[in-house]
Amino acid sequence: MRSFTLLFVATVLAAQIPMEDSRNTNTPDTDTHAKLPEFHSLQQWEQRKAQLRKQILSAAGLYPMPKRGVPHAEIFGRLDREGYTIEKVLLETLPGYYLGGNLYRPLNTTAKHPGIVNPHGHWTYGRLENEDLFSGQALGINLAKQGYVVFAYDMVGYNDTIQTPHKFGTPAEQLWSFGPLQLQLWNSLNATDFVASLPDVDPSKLAVTGASGGGTQAFLLAAIDDRLTFAAPVNMVSAIMQGGDFCENAPGLRIGTNNVEIAAMFAPKPMLLVSATGDWTKNVPHEEFPAIQRIYDLYGKHDNLEVIQIEAPHNFNQKSREGVYRFFAEQILDQPGQPMPEKHVEVEMLQDMLALQGRTLPSGAVSYDGVYKQWQALNTDLTSAKERLQLALGIAWPEKVVSENTAGGTVLSRPSVGDRVPGILVEGRGPAALVIDPKGAASAKQSPEVAALMKEHRRVLLIDTFQTGSAIAPRNRSHEHFLTFNFSDDACRVQDILTALAFLHQSSGPVELIGLGNAGVWAYFAAAVAPIPVTLHADISNFNGTDEAFLRVLNVPGIQRAGGLQAAKLALNPGATNSVSSQAPAQQ
Repeated sequence: MRSFTLLFVATVLAAQIPMEDSRNTNTPDTDTHAKLPEFHSLQQWEQRKAQLRKQILSAAGLYPMPKRGVPHAEIFGRLDREGYTIEKVLLETLPGYYLGGNLYRPLNTTAKHPGIVNPHGHWTYGRLENEDLFSGQALGINLAKQGYVVFAYDMVGYNDTIQTPHKFGTPAEQLWSFGPLQLQLWNSLNATDFVASLPDVDPSKLAVTGASGGGTQAFLLAAIDDRLTFAAPVNMVSAIMQGGDFCENAPGLRIGTNNVEIAAMFAPKPMLLVSATGDWTKNVPHEEFPAIQRIYDLYGKHDNLEVIQIEAPHNFNQKSREGVYRFFAEQILDQPGQPMPEKHVEVEMLQDMLALQGRTLPSGAVSYDGVYKQWQALNTDLTSAKERLQLALGIAWPEKVVSENTAGGTVLSRPSVGDRVPGILVEGRGPAALVIDPKGAASAKQSPEVAALMKEHRRVLLIDTFQTGSAIAPRNRSHEHFLTFNFSDDACRVQDILTALAFLHQSSGPVELIGLGNAGVWAYFAAAVAPIPVTLHADISNFNGTDEAFLRVLNVPGIQRAGGLQAAKLALNPGATNSVSSQAPAQQ
């Protein structure tokens, strides 16, 4: 038998491949100080922005965006006050699922007013909190008296929005991108639909403001909803802390990115960054603000971004609110240079503001399980199956793959990533074959499949995909939101297969991919998302595409939301059915 030899790439330097896989050694979390990228042209930034938008929407389970109409709204319990009104709202954002909130309106309802959507942070009483650090009613009433229509709405699990808790998302639910962040962002989109549809709102003048967790919602919504024309995220755009709650984190959301880059997606439209000296936004005036302003400069809109910093702990206090009033007055009401001091308000009793005080949810309201089923029923069209799988897996077809010799054989790497994929290669003739074994290259070497290839004198590559064989290494997965910033092991395995395919393709042309045992599923999905034709041999007859099967073999958040096994079948065979049931996927 011929000896196993080195994969060859001309002029490769050993220093290009790290001694340890960066996916094990570089595992960012919510408190990692984010590196703020530089963009040297508007075209470069616009390409990055388009990529980021897809990443956000995929992590939120909203790519492609499900069809939405104006959600059914029940508006009632009007309170008439001097210069403004307050109403209760129950907004049906999914069939049988209700978002609660309050609508603050100027008393003159015959005119068209700018509309503001206002998500809240993690204060005890949510949108109804009334303390020095935040008063939801002071904010809503003052904005209404200044001439805006404001919809202040709940986080999931707060006040009137009670059909789910605030913290949820089992591993199986993560397969469907079902969690607090995803549901809240969907609610925010529907809240914007609602406000834009009101007869007393000018839909060309829509704004968003919110603090803390509401600030996270504000800049995420601003990044994906082009209807918003003004934004004021408060005390949340930071390079040193990305948001610690489940409603601010979703698997895949910040892999390779951060809140500063996401906030910059609103450029070149007017935005105010409100920061505080006593929280994680303490560096904003001299670190995060200049980084975002460089993006605005690419559009020639330097002055459309502003920053203020309040000497206070984490807040949306009176001074912060007054900064938002002034900014909106200048940008929306065309009142430059006008101070906007907050006026004293008479705070309403909580029971007079709650939509469910003294009443139950509307008939037909669903349970938690019902909300989950309704969520699964979104995005059932798999026309873009391959792209949806690519986004869920987070894969990238390498522009370049380098290799070097090692004591055990060879190792591959993507230079810009710093990953490390050990392997064994036997040189030969004819189409190259890539063989994947769930136990790694050494196990594959002993298989009948490899013996048959060797007998044919084929060129054969065997690799230790991520965390298999010699690639098993410590990886700190202890952080609660690990998957928000890092790929799952199985997603990395699919990527390693693609990396090896790219390497063989650039030197050998057509490639045959053989997946053994459970690695057949990894190979199947790799072939489905690969941009080149692949001759695939993988027995997946024992993989039926259920949630249990994915958790056991291909645990990748969002994979079922992307269409799961049916999407992979469609990507491999475009003539197959292009829709997926919201129930268990079809049996193999």
